[in-house]
Amino acid sequence: MATFIAVASFSPETDLPQMYTVMAEEVAQVHQLMAEGRLKAVHASPTRGRAFLEVIAENEDEARAAVESLPMARWWEIDLYPTMGGPDQQS
Repeated sequence: MATFIAVASFSPETDLPQMYTVMAEEVAQVHQLMAEGRLKAVHASPTRGRAFLEVIAENEDEARAAVESLPMARWWEIDLYPTMGGPDQQS
């Protein structure tokens, strides 16, 4: 399995009240992906309009599919970056 960092950028035109209507679904899907071992971490920077997701997948297509399964992904531009293993991972 490989690790990817997904940088999700919100469009400046994103309707925040509409986005918050899917918050419960978003949290549930994040927990599901974590339970499946497909998502390791999520960090958000609301003031910069970005979310950072650490995704575990066989390849970039699987990583993108995991990120796009999140309800908020409809408002994101997603950039995926393959990463090398850190100290707690085997390369």
